[in-house]
Amino acid sequence: MGGAVSAGEDNDELIDNLKEAQYIRTDLVEQAFRAVDRGDYYLEEFKDSAYKDSAWKHGNIHLSAPCIYSEVMEALDLQPGLSFLNLGSGTGYLSSMVGLILGPFGVNHGVELHSDVIEYAKQKLEDFIRTSDSFDKFEFCEPSFVSGNCLEISPDSTQYDRVYCGAGVKKEHEDYMKNLLKVGGILVMPLEEKLTKITRTGPSAWETKKILAVSFAPLVQPNHMDSGKSNVVYLPPVVVRSLQDLARIAIRGTIKKIVQQEAGSQTGNSPKNLPRCKRRRVRHRRMETIVFLDKEVFASRISNHSDDNNNCEEFEDETLEEEEKGISEMKPDPPVNFLREKEGMCGVVDEIIRQVTQTYFTPNPLKLGASASKIAQLMIYKPEERCMPFGVYVVMLMDKFNYAKTYAFNNYATQKASGL
Repeated sequence: MGGAVSAGEDNDELIDNLKEAQYIRTDLVEQAFRAVDRGDYYLEEFKDSAYKDSAWKHGNIHLSAPCIYSEVMEALDLQPGLSFLNLGSGTGYLSSMVGLILGPFGVNHGVELHSDVIEYAKQKLEDFIRTSDSFDKFEFCEPSFVSGNCLEISPDSTQYDRVYCGAGVKKEHEDYMKNLLKVGGILVMPLEEKLTKITRTGPSAWETKKILAVSFAPLVQPNHMDSGKSNVVYLPPVVVRSLQDLARIAIRGTIKKIVQQEAGSQTGNSPKNLPRCKRRRVRHRRMETIVFLDKEVFASRISNHSDDNNNCEEFEDETLEEEEKGISEMKPDPPVNFLREKEGMCGVVDEIIRQVTQTYFTPNPLKLGASASKIAQLMIYKPEERCMPFGVYVVMLMDKFNYAKTYAFNNYATQKASGL
């Protein structure tokens, strides 16, 4: 399936073509597609085909055509904080794009039948987190993958806001898929050769919309011949983020805001923000002088800058066209990943302390037992810590945070014991 749009030279050109053909219609979906390079999920020897609008399969590894993923992403109507289940998660390409939209408070789970594909997906996810600038530009909901047949999910599993199935679903399994949805949720799947969007409008109410004709390999049916029993798939638990994670998100968000403000003040995207060529005005005194050379007489003009302006002519030694040409040839600086470049930046300490003390010291014992100023003293870092990598500093900051928390509780307990 595919071939609906022209091939691109790179990921951005492919996205341009998908937009022109109206497969990508919203800014949020476009940003996600541009942030995750499709070519990174291909084996090296097949990357020449990465930006064609066609499906790719090698062994158990499979990627659907870009036009299909575009329609799926648009139909899912993704929003930050939702829960997402990807049935047949494959390489993790779609799950990574979805994770950029869901943000840090979303849920991003995938079920994949083949264990070797799960290992491939985990490696690609690790590469994306380690090397991609997009990981620094978005708050990412990291996908979790489990191995198993998606038709054997435990009936006790939680329901999801959004579900996608990447294999053909028979009519007999339609109700099974629907039951994975919360009320108000959206399910997108190939059902009887049609990419179908199903919205759960009530406990027993559904709305169905056919999107486009597709051709998908069917879901693999469970095989119980060997063991004689079902291999139940248990999805990852949905857990509340730890205080350390919440603090890390707040710190990262604060740094990103400051970096973006700095970047906005230092660079501009419009021509009016480009540095202009300064016009140079030169004042010359031109005097007619007679010069004798080998019996020949020449009238020469000698410039004298020290004289006054009597009998002088004033002129500019460049034209407006030259100035405009100079401006047009100037190009904006290439984009810089300020967040990574400014790792360990020390100008955000006060803001970090403000965020942590005001936002996360919510239990009453903490508020009664320690003042923000005391916690700030405990958490502020030494000059020698200012140039350490950001990740190392976050861990150190969390240690200080935990120490401050312990101090607060102990102080509160002392006050209670003293009857204060």
